[in-house]
Amino acid sequence: MSPWLEAYLTPSLPAVKFAVKATLAMLLALYVALWCDLERPYWALISAAFLQIRPMSGMVIEKGLSQLTGTLVGCGAGIAIMALFAQAPVPALASLTLWIMICTYGSSLLRNNASYGCIMGGVTAMLIVVIGASQPDGIFAVAVARLSELALGAASATLVSALLWPIRVRDHLAGQADQVINEAFRHAGQRLSDSDDLAALQASLTGSLAPLTQLETDSQAARYEGPEGPGRIRASHVLTRRTLRLLATLHALQQLLHHAGDRLDPANRRLADDLARELRDAAEASGVAQARRRLQALRHRALEGPDTDITPLEQRIRLGLRETLGHALVMLDAREAITHPGRRRLRGAALAWHRDPLAAGLNALRAGVVFLSLAAFWLATGWTNGQVAMLMGTLGSAFFASRDNPAAVSLMFAKGMLAAIPSAFLFGHVLLAQASGFPLLAMLLLPPLFLGLLGSASPRLMGYCLAFTIGNILLTMPGNAMDFSFDGFLDRAIAVMVGLGAVVAGFRLIPGVGPHLHKRRLVGAIGRDLRTLPAAPVPEAETRFIGGMADRLLQLARHDDMLPEDRRHLFSLGLTGLDIGYACLQLRRRLDDLPGADLRRTRQAFFAALASAFADSARGRPPREVRRSGAALVAALEEHQALSPRHRAMIAGLVERLDLALHLQAERARTAQSPPAAAASSAPT
Repeated sequence: MSPWLEAYLTPSLPAVKFAVKATLAMLLALYVALWCDLERPYWALISAAFLQIRPMSGMVIEKGLSQLTGTLVGCGAGIAIMALFAQAPVPALASLTLWIMICTYGSSLLRNNASYGCIMGGVTAMLIVVIGASQPDGIFAVAVARLSELALGAASATLVSALLWPIRVRDHLAGQADQVINEAFRHAGQRLSDSDDLAALQASLTGSLAPLTQLETDSQAARYEGPEGPGRIRASHVLTRRTLRLLATLHALQQLLHHAGDRLDPANRRLADDLARELRDAAEASGVAQARRRLQALRHRALEGPDTDITPLEQRIRLGLRETLGHALVMLDAREAITHPGRRRLRGAALAWHRDPLAAGLNALRAGVVFLSLAAFWLATGWTNGQVAMLMGTLGSAFFASRDNPAAVSLMFAKGMLAAIPSAFLFGHVLLAQASGFPLLAMLLLPPLFLGLLGSASPRLMGYCLAFTIGNILLTMPGNAMDFSFDGFLDRAIAVMVGLGAVVAGFRLIPGVGPHLHKRRLVGAIGRDLRTLPAAPVPEAETRFIGGMADRLLQLARHDDMLPEDRRHLFSLGLTGLDIGYACLQLRRRLDDLPGADLRRTRQAFFAALASAFADSARGRPPREVRRSGAALVAALEEHQALSPRHRAMIAGLVERLDLALHLQAERARTAQSPPAAAASSAPT
């Protein structure tokens, strides 16, 4: 069935509830705004609509606070610009352009609702400067009016979200955690079975990473849902860390299992097969308690196995199986702690995130160019509704910049706005001009808004339907002194489409970081993190490394999806970097407390060799210094009696395994990057 027919002929109950809640929030905001005789009540409606996009109570509160904070800062910036350049429009617009670029840059680097707050800071300052240009003596009143309208919308959305069919962040986080664990366990089953189906491996990996990054972002809103909120946040951090540790361990373990082949001890083979089966079963529907009992039984089997009189390869495989079980059990504990923080108290620090200053700078440049072009046109023509065009240009260029395909999203938004023109004309002008009183106003104004919100509940239709909703509000501009003239409506419609047209043109002309450069920057960022791992304390280094790697793995996997199946290597490249990073952190935990300048020097040389070898493997070059520097590190460890022979042997095995992993990755990258004809001619016959 078409998504349009599904959304409107057979809507789901959550979609209907979402549309009803958002419509009632806008109705409440409009009534209070009209009763208080606010200057532009439609801003309260837009504020309520944006806050209801993700209707979980904690997220509505967090987004409302971010919106108010951004609005307050934007008011201060707008007042400061007008105080300095009230009689000089060109310097005022130049200063405003710089401020919008700063806000867009910040929104591109930040996460969660802080990014939305930055956008509101730029939009609010723009409104104050542009509106205040015609009434410079009333700047403070304009700022207070904007703050009041947006605060009213935020308060209405928060009240309706809390009282009517409340949706808790805790339930949302629990659902995301289930998805993360199920996909990660399914991925583990494939790895332990030594599956060579790269497409299935990548699908399960991205299926776990996508909700994992969303979980880490959304968990911050749990702090607004009572005293158990911080416990849920910590549990989410633990789940993120352990999931990435599991993925790194599985990547290394599959290489060892494949390398062992028929030489693998039957006991280890049976343990790996049983673990793969149990994890696949746990991913289906066995439940947390049952999955924990079965995995604990397997862990006892793994711990009972012999650690002596077996080859170093068998030792590494058995250790990898134990680590996999340990990570899986902690992930189940974190899942339980998200729902019931009081039962299990976990510790986990907030993670850092991958940030790309170049991409953020291009987003800021684009936003500045779009706004400056529209502002120059407005200044040259004195267009009455030029502020509407500048509003759409500022909001769109900043809001869509963080999307995967911003040009397509902005075009989708423009189509939704175009569809709102006849709707707003019919309901907001032809019919509404004949009505009197708030009940009739609500009956005529809210039906198109409800229909737009009902479609917005579908992710595939959100771009069109949300634009349709916002377009109806902007083109109607409900208030106590409405303008029902046709020429005024047409002027606003032209302004909306001119603003969005400038946004689409901006994304076409300044497309941002291309896929090849983006890929190189992701790989370069992993290499830089590997080089800096020895510098910071271990907890801080791990926090920074894990937070960045979750983003980078997901983005590298998306780049891999665009390549032919026989040329995909970025997926495994990211996992190789994750594996190397965790190996470095494990070595630091064992070796940082050991004395000796020679040991510190050889350890630093080994870490530097790993970082350089990772960069070389991305270009298809085999590692050169890893084995030599690793041998020097193992030789330096012979002088330290505090380290047992077993640990020294395991470190020697780790060096060998990392060298093998880098050789395999270099070969994979070389095959993927070579021309198809050359690859075919070099293939064995």
